[in-house]
Amino acid sequence: MALTVMLLNGASFHGGCCRHKVLLSLLGPFLSDSKLYSSYRRPGTEPEKKLSWQNADFSFKKGIDHLKTQLSLLKKETQDYLLGPGGHPLSQHVFEQTRVLWQFRSQEDLNKWVISSDVEIGGKSKVYLKLGRNNQAALLYGTLNTEVPRDGETKYSGYCSMKSRPAVGSFNRKKYYDWSNFNSLYLRVRGDGRPWMVNIYTDPYFSHQKDDLYSYFMFTRGGPYWEEIKIPFSKFFLSSRGRVQDNQHPVWLDKASFLTLGFTIGDKIDGPFQLEIDFIGLLKDRAHTEEFAYEMYDKN
Repeated sequence: MALTVMLLNGASFHGGCCRHKVLLSLLGPFLSDSKLYSSYRRPGTEPEKKLSWQNADFSFKKGIDHLKTQLSLLKKETQDYLLGPGGHPLSQHVFEQTRVLWQFRSQEDLNKWVISSDVEIGGKSKVYLKLGRNNQAALLYGTLNTEVPRDGETKYSGYCSMKSRPAVGSFNRKKYYDWSNFNSLYLRVRGDGRPWMVNIYTDPYFSHQKDDLYSYFMFTRGGPYWEEIKIPFSKFFLSSRGRVQDNQHPVWLDKASFLTLGFTIGDKIDGPFQLEIDFIGLLKDRAHTEEFAYEMYDKN
């Protein structure tokens, strides 16, 4: 215990943030579930003066249990890797036409998703997620409120979202969804006529593309009937950091670096909303040969 505290103190005084983060990553299995980092600070509030690691609860027993769990996960990942892509035989992977990514039949399925709203920045929108009728779908509902917080910094408000939790491998490694064998996203939804943004978050190799977000506007028709929507990956456009799609690197090019999928409503209309989602899957549509759905211009 004393050695651990000395290491952390030495990192904070002599090495700056880099050594501090390296030591915390090495000691991660021996820490409890305390939240060590918080990148968001609500406008108008003072930054926390107490160092984040000082709230950590060091536990050797939890560290040993965590190590056993991670080793078992690593063993299973190795077996799946030797079997074939995604843990399936190569023949099955090549001829695979459809794949269900998420379906909503139990609370465990809902726990794979996280909901958020402008409450995080002081807004007043509300969002909830629960199982639909007969436990056959996820019901995302709430109330949108575009009133801007009076903090002197925030200029826009009024959004609610639902985002899948990132998949994590052994020893907290990032796992990426490899959708390179498919060309379309396929989902069955029932909305109330309001438009939604379907967002794909990636984690590419280059740091200047780290915050890239690919989006598609999904217009629900409302009414009592379910709607099956097919979204080719070529329809997604780059929507983050004010950049337009890059004609040198189309959006569908790096389909092996997808991290999470999300749905966002922010149509600037105050009032209630709801969206039911039966399942989300992938489709290999051989009739769709389009590579990029938007105009591309030659750079001067």
